[in-house]
Amino acid sequence: MKKMSNKTYDVLKWIAMIGLPALITFYGIVGATCHIPYTDAVLTIAGAFDAMMGTMLGISSSRYNKDNNTTEQ
Repeated sequence: MKKMSNKTYDVLKWIAMIGLPALITFYGIVGATCHIPYTDAVLTIAGAFDAMMGTMLGISSSRYNKDNNTTEQ
């Protein structure tokens, strides 16, 4: 499996931890205020996507750390 670069990981981590939650919150507030249809469904899907990204990045980080710890010993 091809490993991602540190820069790619950092960008994806920023998106998952800061960018998407901020966007989801903004959309939720605007959607509720302006009565945009299907706001709840969009928020549910976006939240699930963000959780999936966070999980995948956590697994990637764990594997990276495991690989680096076993090669250094």
